Amino acid sequence: MSVYIHNIATAVPKGSFEQSFLREKMKNHLSRRPATRRIIHSLYSNSGIEKRHTVVNDFHSNEHPKLFFKNEGTLGEPSTKTRNDLYAKHAKTLFVDVAQQLIDQNKTVTKKDITHIITVSCTGFFAPEPAYEIVKQLGLSTSTQRYHVGFMGCFAAFPALKMAQAFCKADPDATVMVVCVELCTLHLQASEETDQLISASVFADGAAGAIVSAKRSKASRPAFRMEHFQTAIAEQSEKDMAWTIGDTGFDMVLSTYVPDIIQSNLAASVQPMLQAYKMSMDDINHWPIHPGGRAILDKIEQNLELSPTQLEPSRTVLANYGNMSSATILFVLKELLKHPADQKEESALAMAFGPGLTIESGLLTKLR
Repeated sequence: MSVYIHNIATAVPKGSFEQSFLREKMKNHLSRRPATRRIIHSLYSNSGIEKRHTVVNDFHSNEHPKLFFKNEGTLGEPSTKTRNDLYAKHAKTLFVDVAQQLIDQNKTVTKKDITHIITVSCTGFFAPEPAYEIVKQLGLSTSTQRYHVGFMGCFAAFPALKMAQAFCKADPDATVMVVCVELCTLHLQASEETDQLISASVFADGAAGAIVSAKRSKASRPAFRMEHFQTAIAEQSEKDMAWTIGDTGFDMVLSTYVPDIIQSNLAASVQPMLQAYKMSMDDINHWPIHPGGRAILDKIEQNLELSPTQLEPSRTVLANYGNMSSATILFVLKELLKHPADQKEESALAMAFGPGLTIESGLLTKLR
């Protein structure tokens, strides 16, 4: 039985800043040490990011106390509770916004059709969980089945899509809503450690979702057919990408070795899937890759000998939004759907990377 991603919706906070602006603010507030300032300048200038969105309003209004950027030479360290309270406030709005968009954009799906909601996030918590908020605000049936995928990081959209695929295969009448919301900028750390500086230079806030079902829409709209998913774990890399909860937010470890680890494990992680479908790398038309950072995309392009065009959707999302953790790959897939298809069916190998270091991949067929 075939299962489809019918439409993808995205949303970002209103607040956004040019990467060059954030670079100078970080240099002036985080450290007085020339060496640290040079590192910050290099990381931000070579990130491949032009703009990022954030719920942090430190530069928007004087009416609210500033969270991080209070006085030059110092960076605030708000408590985990303070950060999570802001997460709950803003995340609820974004979860509902994306869910409403998914319904409004899909003329063949109504609120009554939604049978399952899978929400995804690793940047905060609240209960009742996000799907409850969607059910309540959209007026969905109280019998809608609700699930939450938490604390899995940048690859978490893949487990959510796999769950949706399984639900639809078990029940052909199921219509599943998947919504990812991440507010990464709430966890900015006042640290000069290289891992923390890298995290601060790439992470951003955003939300994205998809409608999944086994019913092929008759609407003339591009979509994806989900074929197969694959999970792999890079050996001896657990400490190179990880989340931990501290007293001043969540600490994200993103070591400088991550691009090299991904590069060295990439081919082996996707070969079982390609072999199962009797395909080679050359048979893949599109490579929607999670843009965890510019170096990751550069390594993948070199390792797989991809053309710039094949990574264009990933680089576009990185430039305009930065790394929004789990939501990012859905932004990339939405960007890919905008590109006119040369054929009726085209193959796409989507990939994302997260704590573990885990490599998630999904073989999709782009349908026009």
